[in-house]
Amino acid sequence: MQRAPLRQAKTIENVFNSAYWYLGQQDFTINEIRSKLARKTDNQQWIDIVLARLVESGYLKKDFDFAVRYCQSAFSSELGAGAIRRKLLRRGLSAADIEQAIEQVMHEQQLDTFEMATSRLLNRFENFNGTSKEKVYTQMTTKGFSRAEIDHALSHHPESDTLRTKLAIKADKVDLTAEIIKLFKKGKGKTLILQELKQRLIDVTDFEEALYQLMLIDEVDFYQSCKDQLAKKRYNLSDYKEKSKAYAYLSRKGFDSDEIQEAMKLYPSS
Repeated sequence: MQRAPLRQAKTIENVFNSAYWYLGQQDFTINEIRSKLARKTDNQQWIDIVLARLVESGYLKKDFDFAVRYCQSAFSSELGAGAIRRKLLRRGLSAADIEQAIEQVMHEQQLDTFEMATSRLLNRFENFNGTSKEKVYTQMTTKGFSRAEIDHALSHHPESDTLRTKLAIKADKVDLTAEIIKLFKKGKGKTLILQELKQRLIDVTDFEEALYQLMLIDEVDFYQSCKDQLAKKRYNLSDYKEKSKAYAYLSRKGFDSDEIQEAMKLYPSS
């Protein structure tokens, strides 16, 4: 919905009153107040006079002074330098003023960003139940901390050993037998199935036993699967190069040499 136009100022006093009202709500930069006053009047001379007097009287801070005060407040709230930079840049301050303000406040307050990150992490996460490593890094990054600062904070957290990735959390819920069957049905051999399960951080301690039980009930037959995969291709096995390609293909699919050789006996050429 389109915002309704503000009642236009008839005198410079109206412009002053608007500026005082805005600054009574929160701190604004000079450009932010200028933009707001421009909605009240198109008289640029009035706006310039109001801004100059507000700065002179201390009601409105110059950009550097604004940045310093913002940094003081942000650091006290355990906001990292990265977030401070992003927020002040969005508010139209120059990178030079921002960097100088950050450096000045950190020096005056003897701030250690690594200790700040450690403190914030401990205050935010008593433990890591219900979250993941990715979420923790995202939240801390959003709050302005670097990868090195987050790594440092985690190394000092008493529950750091319990923090797990989304992949590891998901792996805990996996049914090993069901996953073996699923991958087998996709035409993958034992070696590739085991490799993929490990990549997904699934516990494969009982892999051999689970596979043995599946083979006993003919749920899994890698010899037949290898033959089926070869049949889908059109390799001319009477040609040495073609046969080598077929062997490499089946090997990449995770089948062993016995399974591959058995399959090739049935398809001497194609």
